[in-house]
Amino acid sequence: MLDKDRKGKPGIEYGQQETHFIVWSPQAELVMLHLFHDGHTDSHVVSHKMQYEQEHWHLSVKGDWEGYYYTFQATIDGIQQKEAVDPYARAVGVNGTRGMIINLSGTNPPGWHDDTSPILAAPTDAIIYELHVRDFSIHPQSGISHKGKFLAFCEGGTQCNGLPTGIDHLVELGITHVQLLPVFDFASIDEATESDSHYNWGYDPLNYNAPEGSYATDPHSGSVRITEFKRMVMALHQRGIGVIMDVVYNHTGLTTDSCFNLLSPGSYYRKTQKGTFSNASACGNETASEQPAMRQFMVDSVTYWMREYHIDGFRFDLMGIHDIETMNMIAEAARAINPSVLLYGEGWTAADSPLPESQRAVKANIRQLPGIGVFCDELRDGLKGHWANDQDRGFLSGNDHYKESVKYGITAAVRHQAVNYEEVNYSTAPRALTPQQTINYASCHDNHTLWDKLKLSTDASESALTAMSMLANTIVITSQGIPLLHAGVELLRTKNGDHNSYRSSDAVNEINWPAKSRHQSVFQYYQSLLTLRRSHPVFRFKSAQEVASRLFFDEASDAVLSYRLYGLGIEGETWEWTKLVFNASNEEIKITLPGSGWHIALLNGQFQSLAAPETVQVKSKHALIAYRTT
Repeated sequence: MLDKDRKGKPGIEYGQQETHFIVWSPQAELVMLHLFHDGHTDSHVVSHKMQYEQEHWHLSVKGDWEGYYYTFQATIDGIQQKEAVDPYARAVGVNGTRGMIINLSGTNPPGWHDDTSPILAAPTDAIIYELHVRDFSIHPQSGISHKGKFLAFCEGGTQCNGLPTGIDHLVELGITHVQLLPVFDFASIDEATESDSHYNWGYDPLNYNAPEGSYATDPHSGSVRITEFKRMVMALHQRGIGVIMDVVYNHTGLTTDSCFNLLSPGSYYRKTQKGTFSNASACGNETASEQPAMRQFMVDSVTYWMREYHIDGFRFDLMGIHDIETMNMIAEAARAINPSVLLYGEGWTAADSPLPESQRAVKANIRQLPGIGVFCDELRDGLKGHWANDQDRGFLSGNDHYKESVKYGITAAVRHQAVNYEEVNYSTAPRALTPQQTINYASCHDNHTLWDKLKLSTDASESALTAMSMLANTIVITSQGIPLLHAGVELLRTKNGDHNSYRSSDAVNEINWPAKSRHQSVFQYYQSLLTLRRSHPVFRFKSAQEVASRLFFDEASDAVLSYRLYGLGIEGETWEWTKLVFNASNEEIKITLPGSGWHIALLNGQFQSLAAPETVQVKSKHALIAYRTT
């Protein structure tokens, strides 16, 4: 049943005089509540039988139980199941094996009630920076004290070789949001130890509504990780940066022993016709968002993170596993809390699912998901080549076949008369209702870094690789839609060819802060490029109609992309015309600007503001951005 039909919310309601426990387990004949002194030893205190009412099991326990831990244990079909963590647990002990009874108001850092989210005038004003908490600060020369922790984001004034690192670097770069790889409690890390051999991205969910303990200074305390998470969010908000969570509701790290399955088997997972767990996630199982229990859980979880932690957006891992109706319900509930919330995800599955394609939240169905975006893998692979083929070259590295795929991303996947959809790599038609439904990117945590992919697929020199890398994100950042940058790309990040570093060492994954001084000109290029995007609304059209009527592709050779943007009449825009040329060829080209009065904003890696000659020379693997004022 959905929330309106339930008596009480699952989870706990703490009070100094008594704590009320509720768990949903309609199949159970008996549910026991076990209470413990701590979160990880056999420090058993007492057990109670719970009382059944309307598919839920309830119990109020007298006294002040703050700081104690608890589990539920169901008996189903006469078989006593293993102890399970409360699926709605908001605090957990070390390694997440027990829920914690907590007074959440006591976890708020000073000033929390005054914390406010950055507000954008439009979703397309966002510039997203995808980041792993540990990667951000773990390098020995990061200058950050709380290496690998939430609190690393609270440290200002950190430096490496005299240049800003940490949160000061993010502000200096000019992004608007960080998208954090999973920060909920996940299963693969032994939180009781400190070792980079336990590194993981975190796509193995354990407790969806509690922060990950390995990122806290004390993983044994359920309250410490909550307070430090809130301090991180507040620090980013105070510097004008929103926080997006990467959420993984599509599967759980455990299957038969997951809290969902131990308390209510058959309610949370999809099964095959043979009765086995289906596996569209390629991780052992897939959740059933169309089932009332899982649907309600997802809505409750998203809104909880927004209300309790002031989260500004959500990136849904393998969103194609979820059904359309559930995703729209999440969007409605989230926007009731914050109309500016950013919602987007991977518009695909990792394998086939029993859920019919017509019901899936895949990119082909995005028109049924207004206000929710999807990643544009057409542009990603169009720029640098197929993600699974190290040798495949993209438009940047000499494969003209991908040109229409790049145009698809430039137009944010909305309908445009100049795109030949028959030649786009993964789509045969426009899909987006509005530009905000397209997240453009050249690289992310998955697969090779941009630098490594270009290096593996070409025999280019280091200077040519640098130029191609910069050109890739020049295209991304000036395209319509919402741009996303992989953390460290502005420092030419490499993982030394590691294609899937989800559990590799810190040495592979860390942000290499000394590289900032070596590649300072590259960093400054990105900084100027982001300033350019934020300063000119022509790079941030709000509607499909604007993209269709104000973006004009020009005739150009196969290895060159050229188009114009018409800005007259757009509020805040001082450029009447903007011309962009991306030269992916191996030769310098001549560009004749139409008419007079043009100025150069960017040419051959240099930002400037000077009158343009009639003919401009654009170097190989470089860009031209020219403008004519109103």
